Amino acid sequence: MEEGRNRSGSSPGVKEYKGGVTPFVVGACIVAATGGLVFGYDNGISGGVTSMDPFLVKFFPATYKKMHLKEAHTSAYCKFDSQILTTFTSSMYIAGLIASMVASTVTRAYGRKPSILVGGLSVLVGAALNGGALNVGMLILGRIMLGIGIGFADQAVPLYLSEMAPKQMRGALNSGFQLFVAVGGLSASLTNYGTAKIHNWGWRLSLGLAVIPAIILSLGSLWLPETPNSLMEREGPEKAKAMLQRIRGTVDVEEELSDMMEAKKISETVKHPLRNMMQRKYRPQLVMAVAIPLFQQLTGINAIAFYTPVLFRTIGFETNASLMSAVIIGVIATAATVLSMFAVDKYGRRLIFLEGGIQMLVSQVIIAIILGIKFDSSGDGSISKGYAYLLLVMICIYVVGFSWSWGPLGWLVPSEIFSLEVRSIGQSIVVSVNLLLIFIVAQGFLAMLCHFKFGIFLFFAIWVVIMTLFVYFFLPETKNIGIEEMNSVWKEHWFWKRFVNEEIPIPMKSMYQET
Repeated sequence: MEEGRNRSGSSPGVKEYKGGVTPFVVGACIVAATGGLVFGYDNGISGGVTSMDPFLVKFFPATYKKMHLKEAHTSAYCKFDSQILTTFTSSMYIAGLIASMVASTVTRAYGRKPSILVGGLSVLVGAALNGGALNVGMLILGRIMLGIGIGFADQAVPLYLSEMAPKQMRGALNSGFQLFVAVGGLSASLTNYGTAKIHNWGWRLSLGLAVIPAIILSLGSLWLPETPNSLMEREGPEKAKAMLQRIRGTVDVEEELSDMMEAKKISETVKHPLRNMMQRKYRPQLVMAVAIPLFQQLTGINAIAFYTPVLFRTIGFETNASLMSAVIIGVIATAATVLSMFAVDKYGRRLIFLEGGIQMLVSQVIIAIILGIKFDSSGDGSISKGYAYLLLVMICIYVVGFSWSWGPLGWLVPSEIFSLEVRSIGQSIVVSVNLLLIFIVAQGFLAMLCHFKFGIFLFFAIWVVIMTLFVYFFLPETKNIGIEEMNSVWKEHWFWKRFVNEEIPIPMKSMYQET
């Protein structure tokens, strides 16, 4: 009975901390979560901009000419295939990958708050460079600065949210990051739809308006308090206790504080976090740090996010119609993320992961069938209006599946599973893998679209099957588990217990015996 319960992922017995959800902690989490605006806006803006004719004429004239070719031998799937164009899009992510590893050291040594500030300021510089770009080199330099900012923000913000939130609300408050990612993406789509009507310089406005989320994040970070976990790690128990009492709304925080102190004792023994992360006892955390962001990107969501306007132009929508389709998708993604915030702490992480995977799988297969049977890819490409709208509906169903499952949970679960001593480097691995896969998908999607054609959706569907099975067998439930007692989920899991039970830290052993 015990084995069956753990295989299904239900939570082991857990401690009950005193205190609740205070307006102060909600306000701090909302401000920190605006880091998602930066990621969402910069993630979404490039796809619309690269479908604007004035932008292509100025920076990528060869792609513009190819897009308007009428030769019968030219596949409509291949019109936007340009490595220079995709380098503009994907350069941001390789820069973010490198920056996230630097951010790990900053976050651990100086706290979560300084990393968030660095992220906001770097994005501010990158947005200014892109908005005023005179050549491709200036464009790419701006994207690199955006990437540095995103690397810092994505590394620090999810950690901040998981450490500040009480465990019974951690899912909802941490999902605020993905909510702001969705809002940022929607804002980008609305901006592109409006600026596309401004002849010659509308693209400048689209790229330059990224300064707004950057300013919001930069100014907000100045107000943010530091997390009690970070204060415990860097400044000791007294300051951590004072912050805990403030954010929990009670003076009785001894049990949660005690778990933090135990975590700190272990953390003090770790001199080389990356090397330490490779130890056998951290194997489940390391696997999740790689697998979850890897799978999150192999859902294919960023192929849709980057290139929705391009994709819809490929299948016959006019520029404005394709941009409006991106707006519709953005609205639906935002609504689905809000739904996830209400559901994740009630139904748990695993159930939502599994349902979202099935939903994405079904919609991707149907999209591939529609394109395979009804889309004429020769010449300029065509598809009947009815099937074009059906395609839009299926993409929306797919986006809903992602936006209420792998979207928010892909950030939530990794940020809550790491022990304090490896938390910063663990989150850096998550961000690095995430951005590396975004880079690969962004750099390769247009070429894959050209060669795989409708089969690209079947490619991502296969990965959705794999990741759904992975969740079913290997991801334990983390709902309502204190962040400093998270090792208990690995100790109880049918597969991972063989790793952690052998080398579980002594202070944690006594904790489990007590519970």
